[in-house]
Amino acid sequence: MPLFSYKVVNNQGVTEEGVRDAKDEQALLLELQTQGLIPIRIDTAKDKTFLGIRLKSAGLKLSNKEIGMLTSELATLLESGLPLDRSLTILLQLTEDNLKLNKLVANVLERVKAGKAFADALESQSGVFSKFYLNMIRAGEMGGNLGGVLQRLGDYLERSQELKDTVSTALIYPAILLVMSMASLFVMLTFVVPQFKEMFESAGQALPVPTQIVVGLAEILQGYWWLILLLILGAVQFMKSQLGNPVSKKQWDGRFLRMPLFGEIITNMETANFSRTFGTLLGNGVSILKSLGIVRETVSNTVLAEFLEQAEEQLKQGRTMSEAMSKQNLFPKLAVQMIKMGEETGKLEEMLMRVAVIYDKQLKTTIQRMLALLEPALIISLGLMIAGIIVSILLAILSVNDLAV
Repeated sequence: MPLFSYKVVNNQGVTEEGVRDAKDEQALLLELQTQGLIPIRIDTAKDKTFLGIRLKSAGLKLSNKEIGMLTSELATLLESGLPLDRSLTILLQLTEDNLKLNKLVANVLERVKAGKAFADALESQSGVFSKFYLNMIRAGEMGGNLGGVLQRLGDYLERSQELKDTVSTALIYPAILLVMSMASLFVMLTFVVPQFKEMFESAGQALPVPTQIVVGLAEILQGYWWLILLLILGAVQFMKSQLGNPVSKKQWDGRFLRMPLFGEIITNMETANFSRTFGTLLGNGVSILKSLGIVRETVSNTVLAEFLEQAEEQLKQGRTMSEAMSKQNLFPKLAVQMIKMGEETGKLEEMLMRVAVIYDKQLKTTIQRMLALLEPALIISLGLMIAGIIVSILLAILSVNDLAV
């Protein structure tokens, strides 16, 4: 959903500014008014860019690790029997080394002391916390089990971070290999091949066709490297604009899902995230319809998000979750069958968490399988390209030697 910056006046007459995601300006306006705030200004939040590269905004932003650490520490303090304001005061002392966290805790503590609910105090922090996080906190406050909910949230954030770390760590080696391959080819074509070209031209010998091709590539790279760089930046900017447009993004998301291996990785990752988020919300007393609406906003693939929106409508018509999910072949059949079993046995939350564990493991297996194919493919491709350059140079040398004989 798009981000909007806003300026409001709270019930104490104090002006507040922040950033939130919402469906549109009207939806954000209604949301702010229902919280007792008087909106003064609502604008679309635009990220600054330079040469198509997004720059970080100046607002207070926390990483998932920082939010997870804050959640776990606060849960421990509350579970030990301390009241919320005392727990936040201790956290204020514990986060003195982290200015961002310290500022956030101070802002939240100030609002809690002023009589605001904890969830409302968190929501006022310029979009730092997701709707999933805030709804979990609200459910914990309403049920009188804020410490337990924070403990679950800490576990959820930890497992989600582990999943992201698994994907990013697995891609480090192929990324380094790809960069080194491109660098090696660039050096050979721009520095090594031109040295041999001068030698061949002085011999007055017509170069073999393979050598002419390699020399031509070297000349193109030397003379038009700036154009190649512009084309790469243009392709990146084109993809950003395509993924920024809801219509074209849906088309690309559909293509990504149909790709071999890569599509399987996306499906497994989204299934694990969906199941864990849905199960966590249900386990904390959030209604199934509201939970599904929150989960839909956490799904990054628009095709799957639209499917969940349709499932939400079918739930309103009285159908079960498994019936709604079986209408289209987007989620794995095993996941749908396990959800059906959970509905029939009254253990939907437990079954959703099992689905998350299963697809976490399948995701790791799929990534390992992809890397097992990707790494040798990159090595073989690099070897063939370098071998082609060396062979073309050797052919030219041999032809010069034949002329001399």
